[in-house]
Amino acid sequence: MLRAAGVGVGDEVVVPAFGNREVAEAVALVGASPVFADIDSATYCLDADAVETALTPRTSAVVVVHRFGRPADMSRLHGIGQRHGLLVLEQSESEAPYDEIAQRRQRAAYLDGKLRGVRTPDWGDGHTYQQYVVRVPGNGRPDRDAFARAVRGRGVECRVPVKTPVHRMPGFRRCVSLPETERATDETLALPVDATLTKRDMQRIVSACNALGGLLQTAY
Repeated sequence: MLRAAGVGVGDEVVVPAFGNREVAEAVALVGASPVFADIDSATYCLDADAVETALTPRTSAVVVVHRFGRPADMSRLHGIGQRHGLLVLEQSESEAPYDEIAQRRQRAAYLDGKLRGVRTPDWGDGHTYQQYVVRVPGNGRPDRDAFARAVRGRGVECRVPVKTPVHRMPGFRRCVSLPETERATDETLALPVDATLTKRDMQRIVSACNALGGLLQTAY
């Protein structure tokens, strides 16, 4: 899509650093330079204000990646594209059947009401819960990695969704301030929310997490 739009050598493309490196690699493959902008703390997608700050006269496009089933603020991002004459591309996650999404939302609502000691996701508009991502801040209580080990030790599968932001990976290292990206990388943990989970499975997840104590804090 970038190549078809004429993006190439000498151009800059604004992309997120929170996620996999494939988007930055695609930009590099057409000869352009990826420029990393920070994310919104609730959606984990590109923050519109951060995107606008990252623009230069060489910017030709913005690639928006929707994360965990929560869409980015495309209205504002398309507005930026229109004001500055930029191409705005979207990378969406695979679509799940409606009944599966409904079941995920049901399980997510259960976790929202029961979990303690983690920051639960922001429901927002159109969240399909491809992943149920909580935050475990390192505020003197167990940090994310210790929390994950303890939860796994209680028989609950969980995963760190983004282990290293792209701007810290070989080949794409940049000296850039991305505080929300860094914070999300350090704090996020994906808990099971699959449509196949039973009520007993959900209770096990809650028991494993709540056994670690802490205060319930809403997503910021």
